Amino acid sequence: MSQTKWDPARPDRPGATAVATPPDPDERTRRNNRMLVVMLGAVFMALLDSTIVNVATPTIRTDLGSTGSVLQLIVSGYTIAYAALLVTGARLGARNGFRVMFLFGLVTFTAASAGCGLAPNSAVLIGARVVQGVGVAMLMPQIYSLIQLRFTGAARARASSLYAAVIGLGVVVGQVAGGLLVSADLFGAGWRPVFLINVPIGVGLVIAGLRVLPRGRPEQAKSLDIAGLIALTAALLLLVVPLVLGHERRWPLWTKVSLVVSVQALVLFVVVERVVARRGGAPLLPGRVLRTPGLVSGASANFFAMAGYSGFLFAFSQHMQSGLGESATRTGLTFAPLALGVAGGGLTWHRVPERWRRSMIAIACVVAAIGYFGIGLDMRSGGHGGVALPVLQLVVGIGMGYLTGPLLTVALARVEPADAADASGVMTTTAQIAQVLGVAVYGSVYLGSAGEHAARSSGHAIFVTAMIVTAGMLASALAAPALPGDGRA
Repeated sequence: MSQTKWDPARPDRPGATAVATPPDPDERTRRNNRMLVVMLGAVFMALLDSTIVNVATPTIRTDLGSTGSVLQLIVSGYTIAYAALLVTGARLGARNGFRVMFLFGLVTFTAASAGCGLAPNSAVLIGARVVQGVGVAMLMPQIYSLIQLRFTGAARARASSLYAAVIGLGVVVGQVAGGLLVSADLFGAGWRPVFLINVPIGVGLVIAGLRVLPRGRPEQAKSLDIAGLIALTAALLLLVVPLVLGHERRWPLWTKVSLVVSVQALVLFVVVERVVARRGGAPLLPGRVLRTPGLVSGASANFFAMAGYSGFLFAFSQHMQSGLGESATRTGLTFAPLALGVAGGGLTWHRVPERWRRSMIAIACVVAAIGYFGIGLDMRSGGHGGVALPVLQLVVGIGMGYLTGPLLTVALARVEPADAADASGVMTTTAQIAQVLGVAVYGSVYLGSAGEHAARSSGHAIFVTAMIVTAGMLASALAAPALPGDGRA
């Protein structure tokens, strides 16, 4: 019986045997690198889409007749679905295969992007954004799992650093790209190309993924926590929807009741998780993982940082266009220094010695806080900002760039290998929930203070928003001392 050469990308290939000659190491490296390019392309597209819509919201508002609260739902609908389904997406990947779920998520996201770009009204756009979030929740966890399984040593560290850098860069580049695409008004389509551009890119990534992503799946997979998923989703909706709609509708009774019930829903979620664990199931947020030293403090720091980051990006985009009357291009380019800072920090933080990383996280929080504070002061009078504005944007970007990557690394330093996926899911889910609440809370602060968006009132509103974001960043800095500090990052 002839033997077939073993292929790590095709472990299920018929005819393969345990004694087959392993592939050339250089060929394996090339395959892994091609796989990484495809995965990072999907990450960039997904994260780009999480913020590219911010700059497009004023144009969407005019074109579709949307209100401020509807714009918040257009931004947040994507993230709500992403946050609620992220851990479930990881479990589905382990059960059905990382390749299958990555491609399923990518196809779903691409199709939903077409739906967003062709949406005839705000309701359809919100629905399509939710489906986009579902797609991202299915594909993103598979990327982390494949990096852990396919890369080792220095190659894994490099892949993880590139992954973190692409995440940070994609969020900010979305602002810049959104402005350029809206102002270009391709084919007279206005804001629609910010979504439709994903379609050809997504199709290309699917074709490439079919060629380079490895087949197979782990031998053991954790069960799905459907009860926990339902309880968490209900709690998120009960909390976010009234925060988004309340200020515009003058806080009717249903919004107050919903906020009260959301607290009860969160308590119910905790109870459900304990019951699932007691019965031998696999809860979304395992108690054992939450007791890992540094994880809760890391998640707390991450929460305040990401809530302020996403909320401020939304509010500042509204201020630039609706308050100051700037074009989408100018608004997008305003964020270019922020993108440079995030990219620079994300690509160089790992060069800092491990024993200094906990201190670096606290310092990065303070640096970002200084940047937010300065932007608030600079824009307070309703002016367009001078030379100081790009410098302050760069300061915020450097702070965030030196925060996100090391925070994830240090917070997960003492996690057992068997719990790595769940612990990473806790950190990522926390960040996504923070972004939802950031847009809801900080966006409502800005919209509630901006009045009719006159330059002076809008400047005051962005100042108030910036001061609250600054306080949140300082809260992140205070959480840093509780992180592991023994250099095990």
